Amino acid sequence: MTPIEIHEYKLRWRPGYTVRLHSDLDWRGKDWCRKHLERHQWSFEKWTNVYEHTFCFENEEHGKQFEKLWPEFTNQ
Repeated sequence: MTPIEIHEYKLRWRPGYTVRLHSDLDWRGKDWCRKHLERHQWSFEKWTNVYEHTFCFENEEHGKQFEKLWPEFTNQ
């Protein structure tokens, strides 16, 4: 998929399943997503709250797997 195709595809499913993650762990979250998912299956929104970023997943199962990685730092 080209970058524009990825963008348009994400517009159809977003926000999908969302997971809020502490801002100190954003690089770890992005790294996990890059290793385990295709680029069109997840999205990242910066500074959605104080000390918080939000990851959006097309598939709820992927989001739940992501939440289990850092339970003390997600959705607080």
